[in-house]
Amino acid sequence: MAEVEKKLETKNLTISLGPQHPATHGVLRLVLELDGETVVKCTPYVGYLHRGIEKLSEYKTYLQIIPITDRLDYISSLSNNIGYCVAVEKLFAIEVPERADFIRTITAEMTRIASHLLWLATHALDLGAMTVFLYAFREREWIIDLFEKLCGARLTVSYARIGGVRNDVPEGWLKDLYNFTEEFPKRIEEYETLIDQNRIWFKRTKGIGVISAEEAINWGLSGPTLRGSGVPYDVRKFMPYAAYNKIEWEVPIGKNGDVYDRYRCRMEELRQSNRIIRQCIEKIPDGPVMADAPKFTLPPKDKVLSDIEHLIHQFVLITKGPMTAPIGEIYSAIEAPKGELGFYIVSDGTGKPYRMKIRAPSFVHASVLPRLCIGHLVADVIANIGTIDIVLGECDR
Repeated sequence: MAEVEKKLETKNLTISLGPQHPATHGVLRLVLELDGETVVKCTPYVGYLHRGIEKLSEYKTYLQIIPITDRLDYISSLSNNIGYCVAVEKLFAIEVPERADFIRTITAEMTRIASHLLWLATHALDLGAMTVFLYAFREREWIIDLFEKLCGARLTVSYARIGGVRNDVPEGWLKDLYNFTEEFPKRIEEYETLIDQNRIWFKRTKGIGVISAEEAINWGLSGPTLRGSGVPYDVRKFMPYAAYNKIEWEVPIGKNGDVYDRYRCRMEELRQSNRIIRQCIEKIPDGPVMADAPKFTLPPKDKVLSDIEHLIHQFVLITKGPMTAPIGEIYSAIEAPKGELGFYIVSDGTGKPYRMKIRAPSFVHASVLPRLCIGHLVADVIANIGTIDIVLGECDR
């Protein structure tokens, strides 16, 4: 009896990673087509956290929009505040006082440190390193406590204002922050002792998610995700705002464009942010923290509470917005912790923006995931999601 040869047919397996998955860093869904454990196709699906922030802003006055920007990348809300305020100030031709610029720079770099620490903690945890998570949150809590002393809020701070900042720094606050900057470099070394030369960390990050400098530029990447490929582009250097052109610092870059190089870029940025903060504290001048532009800026709080004219002034600015807003359009960008955060605003002369479009780095970076993941294993998909450091709050907007 002749043996009947049976032919085995195989086919690729399609699975859904997320949106309910801790390693997708929010409600991101990736549909993966797998040949064994190798990814042959990756399709990102976003929009699960869409809240219509851009359209909502068109129905708010310029001042009412500030708290909404907190909810973009809620891990670094103050950077969003500053980015929006810088755009409106450019549209209204408002000159911010020098002291306010220094305070903005200090708080923006504190935000960068807090954001990078959360990235390091979760990225390392995704790849199996739990101790780094605990260490990083120790210093992040220190930063968050300083924010609370500054403005009373810890996460969604709404500290920046059009024309400056909400209030001057409290007495002793700069000294407390300086103490942090003296201790922080030692803490960075602790993180690196755990993983920087760890052979398991090398296996999980080196040669994974490689993207060349040319490809990274073509994809529209920015921030450490771009600089890891060797492109030294940083908005703070190319289009300086706040006090970045008054201090010395360097832009860390990578060579190979892989997960490890992007990790190294962010680790060096922690040191550079610490360096920036120390210089700003040493150089910060005295003076006002709000521009002298009554048509666009809120009056001092003490006068609002004691004088009816200032109370009415604040009421009109909040409820109706500036009554003499210039007509025109503007695009302005800052270097947020995750990359270039841009605001495109169209003004029709009313107290509300006619149109507002936000260029969010997380949205751009989510689109490159197929390029990073195809040809790698399922486990490497987790490393690639972590290396682009996305937050779905600003991705979906």
